Amino acid sequence: MKKAIKKGIRTVAPMALGVFFIWYSFSKFSTQELEELWMNIKNVNVIWVILSFLMGLLSHLSRAYRWKFLLEPIQIVPKFYNSFFSLMLGYLANLGIPRSGEVLRGATLASYENVKFEKTFGTIITERLVDLVMLLSIVGIASLSQSEKIFNFFKSQNINPFFGGIVILSFILALVLGFRLIKFSKVPFFQKLKKFIEDLFNGMKSVFSMKKKLYFILHTFIIWGLYVGMFYVLKFAFPETKTLGVEATLAAFVFGAFAMSVTNGGIGLYPIAIGIAFSTFGVSVATGEAFGWVMWGTQTALVILLGGLSFLILPFINKR
Repeated sequence: MKKAIKKGIRTVAPMALGVFFIWYSFSKFSTQELEELWMNIKNVNVIWVILSFLMGLLSHLSRAYRWKFLLEPIQIVPKFYNSFFSLMLGYLANLGIPRSGEVLRGATLASYENVKFEKTFGTIITERLVDLVMLLSIVGIASLSQSEKIFNFFKSQNINPFFGGIVILSFILALVLGFRLIKFSKVPFFQKLKKFIEDLFNGMKSVFSMKKKLYFILHTFIIWGLYVGMFYVLKFAFPETKTLGVEATLAAFVFGAFAMSVTNGGIGLYPIAIGIAFSTFGVSVATGEAFGWVMWGTQTALVILLGGLSFLILPFINKR
C-alpha cells in the first residue's frame, strides 16, 4: 500500500508542478500581454516551425542509430526499428513519470531482442553521461560568452549559483559512500544489488571497447547540433527574435534544458524559462514565452505521436 502511494506521488507530483507552472505562466500576464502572447503564436512563420520539427525528428533517428555502437561490444545487434521505437516509447514515458523512460526503453529493447535488461540499461546510462558532458560543454560556452548577463540575472533573482555546486558535490559524495557500502556488505540484498550494478557497468564500459568510436562521436555532435539547430531556426519564426545572435540562442537553450529536467518534459516551466532567458536580451516576455510554447508544443507532439505509434508498431513488426 505504501509503495503504491509513493509511486502515485512520484507520478502526480511532477505533473501537478507542471500544471502549477502553466497556471503561473498565464496568471502573471495582463489581458493585453495575453493577447500579445496569443498573437505571437497565431502569426508564427510555419515554415521555420516545420523545419525545427524535422530537425527534432532527425535528432531522434540519429540517437537511435548511435545506440547500436554502444550495444555492439556487448554482443547486442538490435534491429534499427526496435532501437528507434524503444527510444520514442521511453520519451513518451518521461512525459508521465520523469526518468522512467530510460528504464522502459532498456526493458523494451531487451524484451524484443531477447537480451539482458541490465546490459541495455547500462549502455543508456553511458549515453546519458556522454550527453551530460555535451550539455555541460554548452553551458560552459554560454556562460563564458554571456557571463555578465547570467550573473546579473542570478543577482536580480537572489539566486546563489555556488549553492547549486555544493548540492551537486554532496550528491556525488553520497553516491560514492553508497557504492562503497554495497561493495563490501555481506547482506544478501546488497549482494544482489552488487551483481546488478556489475552488469550495469559491463554495459557502461562498452564505450571503451567500441570499434567505431569515431562514428559514435560524430553522431553525438550531430544530435546536439540538431538540438541547438532546431532551437536556432525557430527564432526566425518570430519577428522579435529573428535578429538575435547565437549567444542568445545558446543561453535560452541552456535555460530550457534545465527546465526540462524539473517537470515532466518541461510542461509549464519550459516556456517560462525561455521567456526569462530571452528577456535578458531585450525580447518581451510574451514573445519569449510564445517561442517556448511553440518549441515545447511541437517537440512534445512529435514524442506523443511517435511514442503512441510505438505501442502499436513494436508488437506488430516483432510478432514473428
